[in-house]
Amino acid sequence: MADFKPPLEQLAYLTKGAAEVISQEELNQKLANSAQTGKPLRVYLGVDPTAPDLHLGHTVVLRKLKHFQDMGHTAIFLIGDFSAMIGDPTGQSETRPPLSREQVDANAKTYLEQVYKILDREKTEVRYNSEWLGKMSSSDVVRLCGHYRLARMLEREDFRSRLDRNLPIAVHELLYPLLTAYDAVALRSDVELGATEQKFNLLVHRDIQREYGLTSQVVLTMPILVGLDGERKMSKSLGNYVGITEPVPEMFGKLMSISDELMWRYYTLLTDLTAAEVAELKDSVVAGSTHPLEAKKALARRIVADFHGADAALRAQKDFEAQFEDKGVPTEIPKVVHYICEPEKFFRLLVKLNLFPSNAEAQRKIKEGAVYMSLRDSDPPRWERKTNPLEEYNALDYGGKDVIFRIGRRMVQVTFVL
Repeated sequence: MADFKPPLEQLAYLTKGAAEVISQEELNQKLANSAQTGKPLRVYLGVDPTAPDLHLGHTVVLRKLKHFQDMGHTAIFLIGDFSAMIGDPTGQSETRPPLSREQVDANAKTYLEQVYKILDREKTEVRYNSEWLGKMSSSDVVRLCGHYRLARMLEREDFRSRLDRNLPIAVHELLYPLLTAYDAVALRSDVELGATEQKFNLLVHRDIQREYGLTSQVVLTMPILVGLDGERKMSKSLGNYVGITEPVPEMFGKLMSISDELMWRYYTLLTDLTAAEVAELKDSVVAGSTHPLEAKKALARRIVADFHGADAALRAQKDFEAQFEDKGVPTEIPKVVHYICEPEKFFRLLVKLNLFPSNAEAQRKIKEGAVYMSLRDSDPPRWERKTNPLEEYNALDYGGKDVIFRIGRRMVQVTFVL
């Protein structure tokens, strides 16, 4: 029989940072029953492997699954290898092309390598929804569809918006929430986790469980993580993200670039601290007993340690302090080799060096005065602020030399080769 913490203590920890719990009373009752019987809850997170790499925004819900695991419950990581080939219509303004089996399998393998940086490999139940969805007969699918009304499906905002604009909706998109609802039936889950934007699907899952004679699972949604800019959703396309496989110095530096206000949101959603511990730390900063910079370093160290280890996180902090407090250059920074062709606009060079995701982003940051450069052999660095994105940059002047580019708090060393 498992030994659980008191239900109310579990509830406080498990709902930390949650956007919505449907319903909290049901979750409290399930936790109480679990503690009384010694039977862990079955909690799952379903993820369609539609892209190979994860960033911190993806880990918010994953970390919540870890919290249930830490409390002694069964954490199920469900890979939607079947549903990924259909495609989740959530947030889509048009029918998107389905992924191939080869793409799905490759992404799923990468996902598992990354999620085990958060979840305990030995205690995680990994399932694939092709186990049951791939075996459903046509009569099984028809029976499943008979449990849900079309009018309710079309209440979904994504579908309603498309209908209003006379945009097409493919029939297989209507099937997506029903087929993934059968995941909850097959898993006999007690709790399902998801992002706020997935609420419609998750509520369908509850309904379908009841239709199959099961007790409805609790739905717990987590908010979308705001990116480094403090304004928009964390996204690779917006360049405001932190990838969980990024080099340690870059990851640490990006986290140190967030605002003091955003820091507390990251503490809540990206660490295992309790709500009380976060509040206590925040109070100490407000009272002046802890400097905001030290609190931010501790946050960056915690997050980097989760993905790269405590030693690497500590080295990153020391390098950061040497770079920004002692005005030096870290011992380890990302290195890039660039073969010189001809003079070009400065902003285009930065995009080619993968320092920015787009020309527009590069020009904006240069205009803001966020880009600096210095020769590597200068000690201390002689930083030159670049403010004109249209400046003609002649890399031939730097042939065979190492140049450091600093963007905000990040540094990259570029070797220009003739």
